[in-house]
Amino acid sequence: MISVRRRGVARLAAAAMVSGLVAASAIAVAGPAMADQGNQGIGGATATLGDLKVFDKVVVKTDGHERQVSAGLFEMDVKSGGSIQTYCIDFHTSAIQGQEYDEVGWDQSSLHNNADAGKIRWILQHSYPQVNDLGELGRKAGATGLTPKTAAAATQAAIWHFSDKVDAMPKNGEAAKLTEYLEKNATNLAEPKASLSLSPSSVAGKAGERLGPITVDTSADTAAVSLAPGAPAGVQIVDADGKAITAVSKGENKIYFGVPAGTADGSAELNVQANTVVPIGRAFVAKKVKSQTLILAGTSTSTVTAKASATWAKQGALPSVTAMKNCAKGGVDITAGNEGDEDWTFEVKGETHTIAAGKTETFTVPVAEDEAYKFTITGPNGFEKVIEGVLDCQTATPGPTPSETTPAPSTSPSTSPSPSAGGSTTGGDTTGGNTPGTNTGGGDLAETGGSSATPMIAGVAVALVVVGGGAIFFLRKKKAAGQ
Repeated sequence: MISVRRRGVARLAAAAMVSGLVAASAIAVAGPAMADQGNQGIGGATATLGDLKVFDKVVVKTDGHERQVSAGLFEMDVKSGGSIQTYCIDFHTSAIQGQEYDEVGWDQSSLHNNADAGKIRWILQHSYPQVNDLGELGRKAGATGLTPKTAAAATQAAIWHFSDKVDAMPKNGEAAKLTEYLEKNATNLAEPKASLSLSPSSVAGKAGERLGPITVDTSADTAAVSLAPGAPAGVQIVDADGKAITAVSKGENKIYFGVPAGTADGSAELNVQANTVVPIGRAFVAKKVKSQTLILAGTSTSTVTAKASATWAKQGALPSVTAMKNCAKGGVDITAGNEGDEDWTFEVKGETHTIAAGKTETFTVPVAEDEAYKFTITGPNGFEKVIEGVLDCQTATPGPTPSETTPAPSTSPSTSPSPSAGGSTTGGDTTGGNTPGTNTGGGDLAETGGSSATPMIAGVAVALVVVGGGAIFFLRKKKAAGQ
């Protein structure tokens, strides 16, 4: 198994290589669509990172140096409807505006081995914006004159204390009192449950059977279920009694694929959708690239989704595959089942696995920290499961020492980002501070942990295109080696 390393210079080099490959491929030709792993069983909210909306200055001390960064709340648009607000829990990593994020459990984020993760949730529950009576919040903290901006900055500084062990304090003296109050009084709270999840996300069997069960867990009272387009005629979503259903509730949350006898070998997919409030404290990680990990602080009613699939055949192997990141083991857990009457053999990342008839096995595919991965598992009757994402399980460590204070963001906190801005890096920082050593001028957008100085990125991007092109040439030369 590949060990997970802390992110010093090695992290920077890895990020540069990935960035170069992305830049080169974007110029050469558009790549295939990414598999929507966030909706495969894990489900929940998918949201697009917007701008840093409510923020103020925070002074950060690292290696004997001080710098000012903008710290506060991001606004994110939920893909299927609704909006949320988030704080940063990965100070030294850049936040890339316009990227899609998935709601995940703490075990799939940088909080997986953080003994203080529950204290971060306490801070979220006991500070702004969950507590929007700033007069009362100020009285508890012994502070006066708190505003949404200074309260958000104070809250973010306290969160960084527990997520990144960063020495951060608001520039505003009254806000600093709130930070001290939050750090002193924080206690560990339990992890919040997912807004929506399916288990398992893949089932198999024979026609004439109910394939499942699939357990639906959601914070909503009810969730709608439907077959995805293209399902064979006669296939339905049914309950344990075989009755066709269009919704599930908390009390009756097990569903099945009902496949009539005589149905030709094939497959189908179902969608589950719920309108609910995503629980405060859920982590959000980027789907396609390395971008700052965030944690939910403010929420509205949002539409959350998940999906599951089924395959059936008269004879032979009948595969099913469910995948989930495993930060503790530094990889992706793959649960492979075979409901057929023959063994099923497949390959993942150069290793061969055989699942005996009627058996299920779980194994971990090692993935390096910050590595973008993509595995395609195939089986009989056209079975194909694409598993991809980015393993982001550790908070970043500082780079070189900064030479001067981070420039102030020029984006107005009251102005929403243009939809066309997707994919741009949030100049300077975006919820905390620039990665040390990248504080060149500009400050195009708001800050929040991590570097993204525009002039540096512009220059580095050109060089990385060349690096990416060279890497692609090298990979082609090494194709025979299976890389």
